[in-house]
Amino acid sequence: MQNSQYHVYSLPKDLLESLTPRNLVNQPRPRTPSPEPLLSVVASGQRACNICLGTTFHDVDEQRKHFKSDWHRYNVKTRMNGGNAVGEAAFSKLVEALDDSLSGSASSDDDENDDSDDAVNTLVKRTGRLATRSPSPDSARRAPETALVWYHSPPSTQIGVYKALLPSKTEPKDYVTELLNLQTSKPGGRTWAMFMVAGGHFAGAVVRVSPDEDEVQGESSKGKAKKQKKPKPDTEVILHKTFHRYTTRRKQGGSQSVNDNAKGPAKSAGAQLRRYGEQALREDIRNLLTEWADDIHDCERIFIRASTANKRIFFDLEDTPIQRGDDRLRNFPFPTRRPTQSEIIRCLAELTRAKISHFTEDQLREQDEAYIASLPKPKPVPVPVAPVEREKPQIQKLTPEEEALREKWSRLIEMVTKGRIEPLKVFWERERDTIGGIDTPIPEWAGEKVTTLLQLAARTGQPDAVQWLLEDARADPTIPVSSVNYTAKDAEADEAENGEASDSNVPSSTRPKGPSRTAYDLAKTKAVRDVFRRCAAAHLAWWDWLGAGHVPSILSQDMEDEQEQKKKVRRKGLKERVKEREAKEKEREKEVEAPAAAPAPRPKVEAPDSGARRLGGASGAAEAVSGLTPEMRMRLERERRARAAEARLRTLGGGK
Repeated sequence: MQNSQYHVYSLPKDLLESLTPRNLVNQPRPRTPSPEPLLSVVASGQRACNICLGTTFHDVDEQRKHFKSDWHRYNVKTRMNGGNAVGEAAFSKLVEALDDSLSGSASSDDDENDDSDDAVNTLVKRTGRLATRSPSPDSARRAPETALVWYHSPPSTQIGVYKALLPSKTEPKDYVTELLNLQTSKPGGRTWAMFMVAGGHFAGAVVRVSPDEDEVQGESSKGKAKKQKKPKPDTEVILHKTFHRYTTRRKQGGSQSVNDNAKGPAKSAGAQLRRYGEQALREDIRNLLTEWADDIHDCERIFIRASTANKRIFFDLEDTPIQRGDDRLRNFPFPTRRPTQSEIIRCLAELTRAKISHFTEDQLREQDEAYIASLPKPKPVPVPVAPVEREKPQIQKLTPEEEALREKWSRLIEMVTKGRIEPLKVFWERERDTIGGIDTPIPEWAGEKVTTLLQLAARTGQPDAVQWLLEDARADPTIPVSSVNYTAKDAEADEAENGEASDSNVPSSTRPKGPSRTAYDLAKTKAVRDVFRRCAAAHLAWWDWLGAGHVPSILSQDMEDEQEQKKKVRRKGLKERVKEREAKEKEREKEVEAPAAAPAPRPKVEAPDSGARRLGGASGAAEAVSGLTPEMRMRLERERRARAAEARLRTLGGGK
């Protein structure tokens, strides 16, 4: 594959008439079908790059330029990491996905090369993570999407044109028709707008890519008398502009705004300069777009090479000549270098020059077969089993009568549970016929653990409600708990809470368990159990209290009086014992705390005034100071000495 001298907008007519679109793939294999492509190319006098899929070059300069390109360096580093090299079109798509575009490799400055290396390293890391993902089964055998549309001219000529030149969403069957439409001249000629922004560099141009319609007609109808004019070139730069602002820190990658969004705004002087540079760059570009608005409006294609953040500069502007979603917008379908005027010219030549290769139909067929054989077989797609949807239970709508009955049962259960006797009596007198009797089972929708109202009152510990239900309402205490909501766990919980009945001779281990329990078995307090026993004593003939009712014994009034008398005697004897114990304790305390008899104080014998007295006091002074602390002894000694001194003074005064 190589660039031809054919201009896309002025292809020969005989070539156009024989062109047909390629069927299987839009781009022929870059390598020749020979088993040793590199040796055959070298033998023919051409040079090739074995790393970049056998790309060939016409001369040494083109080969050296390729070795310095980002595409070649990316493939070298990818192959070193165990990856596969990519074509030039695929590499251009990877570049477009970067937030900040790659630095150009055309410059010979060492610093610029360092920036480019950092950008290539970033791209290798990002694509390395993406390469680990397995392709989806749907896209495993799909032909690759390329930036070029290839046409075949028998017997052995292929012409490639970039898709970006054709209208968007062109079907493969219309490729030939659209290529023929490109050969038609327009008034004023076809013009493009080309803009590049990267790393603070900007390059823009408005170029003419086809001659004016009037010029073409004039050349075809010029007579012998007219002097032949010098032919104009195929492309011409009408407007151009380049400038640069300091927006990116060297060897760091990314603009200052991207760094601020990721790590927070930096406060250094360099960061302030870079923010100012970004703002100035946006203002310069927008002013230029406003100045070129009329020329951009007449352009057939608008090519923009910029990162996602930088593309907003062209769209986020009032009265901008480039609207978001414009059908003329295109990306550069190949890798580009640093935005400069020379790079704009190179990209223009790359877009407008058709690509040409020479393969016979047999060679193309072999390439297609080899390509199909190299495609991985799609993995079988597992057929998802539709989950079985469970039928949701349909909620039956209640009639007004059923809703009223439920409301009455709810009120009745609430009054029994809370022990509200007076409202319960009034409500039962009014609604007894509707409910159906005092022993009517509680409906299952209520969610209660018991069967009857008597069992509910006993289980909730309401003695007044139990007494009213037994005596006035004549509730049956022998009905067992047969509710579906009363489980074995509930029975164990009730048994553990009730424990041994203090008034029952039947241990809890021998009492009935589970659904065979009665209302008495559900009683949690002694007051409730006493109500059952009193009713059994008063109305023994009503029910089988001691048998089916599980009441252990009756409790008559005489028995209660006897129990009360025993309690009084027991309390009286307890009080007497307490008094005796307190009296004994007081006597014992008096004996312990009584002080020993103190010795009688000796009469004080005053010494006669006459005669000398001995310093230090009487002979019993040693016994008097025994047991005292050193401080008290010193104090007592000072007092004795003071009294002796006073006695001597009085003696001296009497002598005079």
